[in-house]
Amino acid sequence: MAITPQLSPKPRVLIVGGGYAGLYVAKNLEKKVKERGGVVTLVDPNPYMTYQPFLPEVVGGNIEPRHIVVDHRTHLKNSEIVQGKVIKVEHSRKTATVQTQDGSEFEIPYQDVVMTAGATTRVFPIPGLGEAGIGMKTVQEAVQLRNQILDRLEAASTMTDAVARSRALTFAVVGGGFNGVETISEMEDLIRSVIKKNPRLAQSDARIVLIEAMGKIMPEVGEDQAVEVVEHLKSRGIEVLLNTSLAGAEGGVLKLINMQDKSDAGSFETDTLVWTAGVAANAVAKQTDFPVEQRGRIEVTPTLQISDGDGGVLEGAWGAGDVCAVPDLTGDGPGGHCVPNAQHAVRQAKRLAANLLAVRFGEGAVEEYVHKSLGAVAGLGFGKGVGNPMGLKLSGVPAWLAHRGYHGLAMPTYERKARVVSDWLLSVVFGRDTTPIEGLENPHNPFLEAAGGELKPGRFDNPKVLESAKSSK
Repeated sequence: MAITPQLSPKPRVLIVGGGYAGLYVAKNLEKKVKERGGVVTLVDPNPYMTYQPFLPEVVGGNIEPRHIVVDHRTHLKNSEIVQGKVIKVEHSRKTATVQTQDGSEFEIPYQDVVMTAGATTRVFPIPGLGEAGIGMKTVQEAVQLRNQILDRLEAASTMTDAVARSRALTFAVVGGGFNGVETISEMEDLIRSVIKKNPRLAQSDARIVLIEAMGKIMPEVGEDQAVEVVEHLKSRGIEVLLNTSLAGAEGGVLKLINMQDKSDAGSFETDTLVWTAGVAANAVAKQTDFPVEQRGRIEVTPTLQISDGDGGVLEGAWGAGDVCAVPDLTGDGPGGHCVPNAQHAVRQAKRLAANLLAVRFGEGAVEEYVHKSLGAVAGLGFGKGVGNPMGLKLSGVPAWLAHRGYHGLAMPTYERKARVVSDWLLSVVFGRDTTPIEGLENPHNPFLEAAGGELKPGRFDNPKVLESAKSSK
């Protein structure tokens, strides 16, 4: 066990996870806890919170990647920030174990703990998926996917091998939820924009495929709107394969299965596979002594206090967001729980903070979290969208405006809102940015090449290209 870094000796509210819920819990507590002689400590592997609904627009080139993240130290000036990963929580000892980037570990004692570690990408044991695919959960993945698309388009424009060219110009997304549909829509817009600028490519050269295991996409909207979205995507040349599951991805060869009769649904090759088929609670939930339900989420009560497993609550233990099974008292949530989205996370964070102050300092009354969904809106590329805000069915430009209006307001901090809106205005005036940034995975390669060293392959690098570079020295 490494020596514990210098941390405040004051009574601590420890927040595990600095995503949407964690950031807002800290913002609502930090000054009030400080005034009462305590300290709020936020622990997260990243020094920022990512506004995930904007990841598809990063891929599409409408928003600068840094503008969708909110720096913890900049916007939580009265909190203690620890960049590290919580790997264990022992509430019986009121202690959390943190692992830093260099692998060292230390313990942090607390008076109250708030579990807001969020969710990670849910994957299945599909052969080759880990090597061939990329998720859409982090800003790094969005940037990498964008560069991968631009790289494949440029490379294909000079290829003479028909098979390799077809593979480079084939783009697949697995998962037909909001994230998958928004991602493939922005990808199509980006691909279309790039091809227009390259005379060696034609729009008909690109193949874009959406793969969904269920018979319907976007469960957040009604059946009629989901059908309309499928028709809209098809009108843009996107193939939509419903009732189809990915069975294998070894070597970039996607093998498909028909989910209705479990028959072979064919296969095709691609250099770009995006996985957006759901999320899972952060694994730290199972590294605690809190009760965890069958989906791996921490059990909490309607007051956002962690359950003791016997109908009561654990003193000093709180939870909100995607890592917790929060009861949906409106009865609308699947399985009786709130769906994992930003709409719930920010409201849960505010209620949790108020309840914690009520229990710890006797300020106000403890209340149950109740929020009826305001509906959902999705962007389908520039000027296109779908949604049902407040029960009103929207599509096209009105839905797109509602999408940008809602998420522009929901983006944390005025500073970040201003940067995002500025990006949108610039893209309207000058068009989307289609400039790739090369070599992000291995920025040391140019220096290695100059020094005569061995180049390091990146995730999507073609080994033949690297061999060619070595042999030309």
